[in-house]
Amino acid sequence: MPLAALIAAAALASSGAPHLDTHLDTPIHFGRAGWSVMQRHTYENDLSQVDWPRMTAGGLDGGFFVIYTAQGPLTPQGYRAARDLAFRREAHIREMVAANPAHFALAFTAADAARIKASGRKIVYQSIENSYPLGDDPGLLQTFYALGVRLAGPVHFQNNQFADSATDTPRWHGLSPLGRQWVAEANRLGIVIDASHASDAVFDQLLETSKTPIILSHSGPRAVFDHPRNIDDARLKKLAAAGGVIQINSVYLTARPPANAERDRLGDALEAIEDMTPAQQKALIAETAAFNRRNPVKRATFEMFMASLEHALKVAGPDHVGIGADWDGGGGVTGMEDVADLKKVTTRLKHDGWSQADIAKIWGGNVLRVLAAAETCAASLKKAPSPQTQ
Repeated sequence: MPLAALIAAAALASSGAPHLDTHLDTPIHFGRAGWSVMQRHTYENDLSQVDWPRMTAGGLDGGFFVIYTAQGPLTPQGYRAARDLAFRREAHIREMVAANPAHFALAFTAADAARIKASGRKIVYQSIENSYPLGDDPGLLQTFYALGVRLAGPVHFQNNQFADSATDTPRWHGLSPLGRQWVAEANRLGIVIDASHASDAVFDQLLETSKTPIILSHSGPRAVFDHPRNIDDARLKKLAAAGGVIQINSVYLTARPPANAERDRLGDALEAIEDMTPAQQKALIAETAAFNRRNPVKRATFEMFMASLEHALKVAGPDHVGIGADWDGGGGVTGMEDVADLKKVTTRLKHDGWSQADIAKIWGGNVLRVLAAAETCAASLKKAPSPQTQ
């Protein structure tokens, strides 16, 4: 079949279900002076990978927009600074939607996705990457839930007060006592638990303690690339058996470049881009481009990404796999540079024989099923009698 016809057939096959990516770090750009989500950008001209024109070109209906906070000191001062940043980033998400009501809409329930897609708007769920901003109060999750958060992970690149990271030396050997309270609170509220970035021990304990299925919002199979941020096949099978979902990342597919102080400095600067003037942004973009020219790296390819996706599908099955490529957070591969390229994934899945129903599950049905299960669990917990009344 000619490529154009194959793309059209693939689009038709999955047109009925919302196409969602579960890890969009794009809120880092929402507060930037002079930047608009309604304009088409490129990574080269402004270091971003997601906007409304590119989402439309790639057939992406929306996803989970991330409230990300880098790990800092486990002190009252550190918690307070992280909390303030998290609230500011959440406000930027809501402000972006409020400024573009004909093109975006906030989503709060699993059922909202289909309704918003039918209205012609993009679907905006919210998630927390790294629960460090909660400090020593898991109850603060309730405030974020009220603001719209429906997915949260306990930890990021370093251990924190809730759990061990996959990329740090074990401290708690899984969840901390506070982390177990965090799990219970997430279940009570109806927030889906995200095990990406968590250690293997944390993953195991989340499966054991959560009353609802969990997801990995942006991870990959360790059998394809051996990295602690990826998951081994045995755990992948356990995740599927528990009803969970792995959302395939485009980052941990090949060896990362060696440590470089200048690269780290540029990365830190990007995290603060919302505080820069347009002139400062332009200087950072130029400096980043110059660094990349001086320090070329062998990037992962679209074929590697598809190999990761196909492996997960074979091990876990199409009911337990989705897409979370880590756009605007380090994602993208040669041949799939930004969300405008996402139709290539659908085309390949169709070519490889996956059915219309399978493609619909992969592109959003599976994660919406897990969100619906979290909603049902929360409702049942609210109806359950308290220990005092039993």
